Amino acid sequence: MNKKVVINNYEYEAMIIGTGQPAWLFMHGFMGSMAEYQDVQPKGTRIYLNLLGFGPSAQVVKPAQRFQWREQVNDLNELLNQLDIKKVNLVGYSMGARLALAYATVFPNRISKLVLESGTAGLATQRLRQQRIIADTKKAADVVKLGMQQFISEWEQLPLFNSQRLLPLVKQKFMHDQRVNQHSENVANSLYFFGTGAMPNFWGQLSFLHVPVTLITGVHDQKFTMINQRMSQQLPQVTWHQISHVGHNVHFEQTGTVTDILNNFATD
Repeated sequence: MNKKVVINNYEYEAMIIGTGQPAWLFMHGFMGSMAEYQDVQPKGTRIYLNLLGFGPSAQVVKPAQRFQWREQVNDLNELLNQLDIKKVNLVGYSMGARLALAYATVFPNRISKLVLESGTAGLATQRLRQQRIIADTKKAADVVKLGMQQFISEWEQLPLFNSQRLLPLVKQKFMHDQRVNQHSENVANSLYFFGTGAMPNFWGQLSFLHVPVTLITGVHDQKFTMINQRMSQQLPQVTWHQISHVGHNVHFEQTGTVTDILNNFATD
């Protein structure tokens, strides 16, 4: 079932599949959409969401400051209210994992279980955050200057996505088309207002997060393997899955494996 939810004059789009408990909410990564998660099908009610400004039919987000993390956390809470979901198993990948962690720190009582795939708790120092803001501001300018086609061509050469080049061509084309068809103004403003540098440092809050957490990373993603190793040492209730033969986007490369992890986590 397609569902549209209007929050503060923005129309969110979701796909709701399945019935019963638990309720899962899936949040994609940067330049993704709800479509990339839909082959991950754990038991229960599954809500696949297009995050603010993303998806093929997304409207231009005005004002651009709506992309700020606290605004999106409040939107997410209102979305759950409108869907009449009291508690949720929240699943986020990369950018979506950053939003999921932020939501869990603000509204922990609404989380049954938290799944962070290739996520981070932020940058630990102001100097690192400022350096990242500078880098993300340049990327945002490149989106406008180069156009989506060239920006995406360069983006897809990042080492983070090397393992995706081993996927079947039909899956590579799906991911490429999903990225290219985003609205450039939203992509730029997401980088500027919701990039990693614009996020708070959540490292100090991990030890106080008393909800069950599953971390998922790909073995070929060395950067996020190191980050998640540190996160796993600080979260009180955590299981960390390192998946062989894949990189950053584990659920897209190993859909069945991630589905099994979620089903097992739900029954723990």
